[in-house]
Amino acid sequence: MIQGLKGVIAAQTSISFIDGEKGQLVYRGLNAKNVALNYTFEEAAYLLWFGNLPDEIQYQELSDKLKANREMPVYVKKVIDELPLDLDMMGVLRTLISSMENEFFQWQPSIDQAIQLTAIIPSIIAYRKRRMKGLNPIAPNNQLNHVANYLYMLTGEMPSEIHIKALEAYMILTLEHGMNASTFSARVTISTQSDMVSAITSAIGTMKGPLHGGAPSGVLKMLDEIGEIEKAEGWLRNKISSGERLMGFGHRVYKTIDPRAVALRQKTLEVSGQDRWLDLALHVESLATELLEEYKPGRRLYPNVEFYAAAVMRAIQMEEDLFTPTFTASRVVGWTAHIIEQGQNNSIFRPTSEYIGKMPGEESYK
Repeated sequence: MIQGLKGVIAAQTSISFIDGEKGQLVYRGLNAKNVALNYTFEEAAYLLWFGNLPDEIQYQELSDKLKANREMPVYVKKVIDELPLDLDMMGVLRTLISSMENEFFQWQPSIDQAIQLTAIIPSIIAYRKRRMKGLNPIAPNNQLNHVANYLYMLTGEMPSEIHIKALEAYMILTLEHGMNASTFSARVTISTQSDMVSAITSAIGTMKGPLHGGAPSGVLKMLDEIGEIEKAEGWLRNKISSGERLMGFGHRVYKTIDPRAVALRQKTLEVSGQDRWLDLALHVESLATELLEEYKPGRRLYPNVEFYAAAVMRAIQMEEDLFTPTFTASRVVGWTAHIIEQGQNNSIFRPTSEYIGKMPGEESYK
């Protein structure tokens, strides 16, 4: 028996491929690292949904559709306003997305359905966050692209190009990551011939768990404690020599450098010297990698995507309770691509379990 179905092939897909030994993540035949460094969120989403990068006309059509679906229906705003303030953001997303089920979503899963859900999730997050802070919600700005508009709706201010580029790279790199727990739950749900809204609700509920979508709070704490570049070496040596784990290093899938971390590092280098948190992260990452090899040779402990995710989120001043929701705002693209793929060649998931209880005639329960 294989606990948790680890290593079991449950489906065939042409959406993405992961090679943990080589440190490779592929989106539709292209290295995800290169996609993040050279293309926009819209172009990357088009790639996952349609299987190829868009030309200029296709790009504009997708951009226009995303903008047209940003505005939340009145009833969605009313539901948000009525939800208890102690309901966390992932609970809000799960509730609001489930409320969107209507005739449009009753048909076969489609890219137009995927676009609608992808477009509205940042609006839900920003509206709820500002309400919780006692601020008026900000209407979408259709002069801005998907990522820039998300930052704008959260703050009410035009985001800097530095922060747009950093967050866009992060969101592209978290669009898709194979048959992870939330993607599997989405595919299981749609395999029953349910609808896309129900499948995405399942995925959000799965992402909510700290073992999957948990925020990289440990990395933030580490960077906060180091504080300055000059203090990094002493702090790191003390932690490693005392046997403590460095948060943001090592990965259960990648046995070499996480390709997503490589891309985020390169994007960070492009804006180095312009944001002190990104500069600190670059220094800590480089120094920690050297020290881990010095203290633990052969362990192959490299930075993972959480390390740079924490640095990027801190640099753009995004609060910690928005980390997993922001992850969700990007991963919805991968979820919907998988839902569509499952619907095109469907077979209901029905694994078996091994019974380890008592049989009739055995000693009865007391």
